[in-house]
Amino acid sequence: MKKLHLAGLVLAAVVMLGVPPLLKSYGIYLFSYWLVFIIATMGLNLTAGYAGQKSLGHAAFFGIGAYTVAILMQAGLSFWVGLPIAMLGCFVIGLAIGFPALRVQSIYLAFATLGFNTAVWLVMRNEEWLTGGTFGINNIARPSFFGLSLDSHLAYYYFVLGMTMLLAALLWRLLRSPWGKAFTALRDNPIRAESLGVHVQAYTLLSFAIGAVYAGIAGALFASLVQFIEPAPFSVGASIMMYLMVVVGGPGYFFGPVVGAAVGVLLPEWLRFAQAWYLFVFGAAVIVLMLWLPDGLLSIPDKLRAKRMAREASAQRSAAAAQLGART
Repeated sequence: MKKLHLAGLVLAAVVMLGVPPLLKSYGIYLFSYWLVFIIATMGLNLTAGYAGQKSLGHAAFFGIGAYTVAILMQAGLSFWVGLPIAMLGCFVIGLAIGFPALRVQSIYLAFATLGFNTAVWLVMRNEEWLTGGTFGINNIARPSFFGLSLDSHLAYYYFVLGMTMLLAALLWRLLRSPWGKAFTALRDNPIRAESLGVHVQAYTLLSFAIGAVYAGIAGALFASLVQFIEPAPFSVGASIMMYLMVVVGGPGYFFGPVVGAAVGVLLPEWLRFAQAWYLFVFGAAVIVLMLWLPDGLLSIPDKLRAKRMAREASAQRSAAAAQLGART
């Protein structure tokens, strides 16, 4: 399995580094869009996949990050000033939104976060003095990086790729630390986790806050990518789509967001040959996938390994029974 994982990493590196220069502008844009949603769903995977908190408000943090950077850049500030402010704002709001998770769980928590997303979306749509309302904010500039211009699609793609790798490395370290073990213990059994000394309230709040920061960073990158934002990409439907990406990829699998975001972002583009039927084909494919693989695409190796071990155990029992019969 380690060899398989290494081969997958090498293949992903070759695709992400080598393919975009061969594409036209729209293809590069799609790859950048995919990376943005990988970052966003990495945060949701931490909240929902590792910590087990059902959140349907992730697009709200995505929008808060986008609008914070866009508004501050319109005011004359740099992207590099707006980004940490957006991260801090998402962290604080994520902590606040985590409080309902201390009292309600499962579907009730999902509805609470869904209500939060709706409230934020209404602010984005109705407060024209701040957000531009349905007219949105346009002419959002792309940042420069140590004096290098990121205005071209390819340069900005590699910048987003670098941010994705950095954030993935930070999340990897977090999940391999005692914090990561505490998050998974919280997901598996909160009562047992508390009996082992895990501060359930603190880690519940942190799972929302850290996940919100990832969404905020993704939103900031999204704003500079599309260079125009309005409320539609941050609706409840977008939150449901992000949750679907986590579930399809595999909740609790580190590379689940990569696969899930590919299904949610790239697959619909590949299905456009079906024209008006492509949404139906996409929806049907997701339904079939959830029926056959409820734990996501990355659960396939685990399922195959479990079946192999079951066959081996069955063969050992049969051999032991045959030996016992021969002795008697």
